[in-house]
Amino acid sequence: MSGARLLRLAALLLGFGFLYGPIAILATMSFNASRLVTVWGGFSTKWYAALLHDEQMLRAAQISLSAAALSALIATINGLLAALALARFGGFRSRTLFAGSIYAPLVMPEVVLGLGLLLVFVAFDVERGFLTLVLAHASFTMCFATVMIHAALKGCDRTLEEAAMDLGATPVRAFALVTLPLIAPSVVSAYLLAFIISLDDLVIASFTTGPGATTLPMRIYSQVRLGVSPEVNAISTLLLGFVAVALGLSALLTRGRAKGGGAG
Repeated sequence: MSGARLLRLAALLLGFGFLYGPIAILATMSFNASRLVTVWGGFSTKWYAALLHDEQMLRAAQISLSAAALSALIATINGLLAALALARFGGFRSRTLFAGSIYAPLVMPEVVLGLGLLLVFVAFDVERGFLTLVLAHASFTMCFATVMIHAALKGCDRTLEEAAMDLGATPVRAFALVTLPLIAPSVVSAYLLAFIISLDDLVIASFTTGPGATTLPMRIYSQVRLGVSPEVNAISTLLLGFVAVALGLSALLTRGRAKGGGAG
């Protein structure tokens, strides 16, 4: 192996070690029998069992999962409609403004977006809680869903819809029976991505939620400020595993769509 290849391999290993080394340490220490997270006291799963008796942590996890599921559903539906408008209705008036308003959260700092949403809720006298959390996350994740679905629509053969309409189908029926099944993997991937982003969010949730609607990242952050405990490592490891599974499903769906498109 040449020196250049060895150098590239070493740089790659260092990069992966820097990115994923702390995560591996966190997951390993979640099985630590000792309460001290810096001292290994033997293998144990007692901290995972302790989570079953932590009502506040379980409540926060329930709120996060419920908010992520609802906000991802809203974001995916709105993202589908927005992507359909961008891909099917050509250069309509105010298209640039419409596209810019949708894609703005991609580059906008989360602090600015969270503060803006907070001011909107205060201006309309909406009590902050679970509802505002769902609406805020749906607004934030809609742009990601729109990007994925719009790319899928641009890759679809429009003549298939036209053929269905020539056979008597209405435009809505042609889209539902022809195009929607073709882009279904991308729609599911968009939902999973929106779900993960909502589940992981801390900044926007801190601005838009209220008492009684503390999310899991907020709960973990509040406990970490008082000192890292093995129980926090355990819940973080479970969260990482959940996100990894969701990302794996999204990747499989995307690859399956690509193979299907290539076969066609």
